[in-house]
Amino acid sequence: MNKWIKAARLRTLPLSLAGIILAGFIAASYHQFNGVIFSLSILTAVLFQILSNFANDYGDGVKGTDNDERIGPQRAIQSGEITPQQMKNAVIITGFFSFLSALVLVTYSFGLARLPQILIYLILGMAAIIAAVKYTVGKNAYGYFGLGDLFVLIFFGLVSVMGGTYLYTKTLDWTLIFPALSIGFLSMAVLNLNNMRDLQTDIKAGKNTIPVKLGLQNAKKYHIILIVLPFFFTQAYIFHHFHGFWPWLFMIPYLFLFIHLMRVIQINKPGDFDPELKKVAILTLLYAIFFGMGLIL
Repeated sequence: MNKWIKAARLRTLPLSLAGIILAGFIAASYHQFNGVIFSLSILTAVLFQILSNFANDYGDGVKGTDNDERIGPQRAIQSGEITPQQMKNAVIITGFFSFLSALVLVTYSFGLARLPQILIYLILGMAAIIAAVKYTVGKNAYGYFGLGDLFVLIFFGLVSVMGGTYLYTKTLDWTLIFPALSIGFLSMAVLNLNNMRDLQTDIKAGKNTIPVKLGLQNAKKYHIILIVLPFFFTQAYIFHHFHGFWPWLFMIPYLFLFIHLMRVIQINKPGDFDPELKKVAILTLLYAIFFGMGLIL
């Protein structure tokens, strides 16, 4: 059991929950929060993230990208604790339960009378499953072409926040693009840190991530953009909807994100990116919580 818990990479879960939690807070600020929708959304997000982690382990494992030169935590197939076939089976099983959880969520949210909305969300669910698997699996894995950032923006940001809020409110507010982009960009920053850490091994493996294409110094500049822009996106949402002090609570985790930026600029050793990766994942979750609390206060 321990080997599967390690393979699930629980440390990645806070990032996957940030958008879902913020969507719940936004719904609460509209007085439309629903505990069942929130719980099912959390369950679905966790299953999708575990699916992504299993598929990533499988894809990089069979391609040989995860090897003894890898700097980050050792993967399950890389260590030999789990065979490729076992991991492939785990991907299929987790994919099934992910889709089942999404089906229960949207059916409860919309009811059978709103079949078009249910179908749209099920299509999004299938797209999320395919995206989770195709990141590293197969000959045309999009993570090997530098498209991982785009898919993170779509699913961790836009779908998670805007799609998540719609489950409660049944209306689409265009200004939600600002908090959605904020979570999306911060999630991209975590992926960018991961890719800067793995820069040398990815070059050898032919995995053309954004840092591989840009080079380390330009990848750091890209990282600054990913951290700074959400700061202004958040302000745009606040100015459009709120007055007063409380929505500015998001500044508390952002102080630490700016400290993180100063640290990243100074890093020269790939291994030093790994602790920063954990920090940004946790700070993204804290951003969602502090900003969300400010909205309802």
